[in-house]
Amino acid sequence: MNVHTAIALGSNLGDSRAILEAAIETLAQTPGILLEAKSSWYKTKAVGPPQPDYINGAAILRVEMLPQLLLKTLLQIENKFGRVRQQRWEARTLDLDLLLYDDLILNTPNLQLPHPRMRERAFVLVPLAEIAPDWIEPISGYAIKQLVKAVDCSEVHRLVSNLFDQP
Repeated sequence: MNVHTAIALGSNLGDSRAILEAAIETLAQTPGILLEAKSSWYKTKAVGPPQPDYINGAAILRVEMLPQLLLKTLLQIENKFGRVRQQRWEARTLDLDLLLYDDLILNTPNLQLPHPRMRERAFVLVPLAEIAPDWIEPISGYAIKQLVKAVDCSEVHRLVSNLFDQP
């Protein structure tokens, strides 16, 4: 088994940029996961209760694990970085969402693929379109580059990554 997957990454507590970079490194060093692409980082407004802005990104992974095991692995990495789950849409040190698993459509109590809200979230679609514009979202049948045109992207701002720029 050798499957392409897409994940979203986000953080708005602590040194978010450093946490996200460390999470990418952790993913890249995880057995059964090969990091194929990583988007730029984007500053976005938080959804839900008042809280700091997020830094978001996306990654394409090639995995040798079933979707449930990949989800478990992502949750373990979140925990490693101090993720606490108390209420929906709260601030977090690290959020890893499994978005796509090849073209699999799955609906179980703890995992839905594709991610059920990805098509309405600019903070997911903008970074994903940067690294996988032609990936077809299997429920809508549209490519990511088409889906991103249907959402308001005005609150998603790319962070420049050279040493002279501050987020």
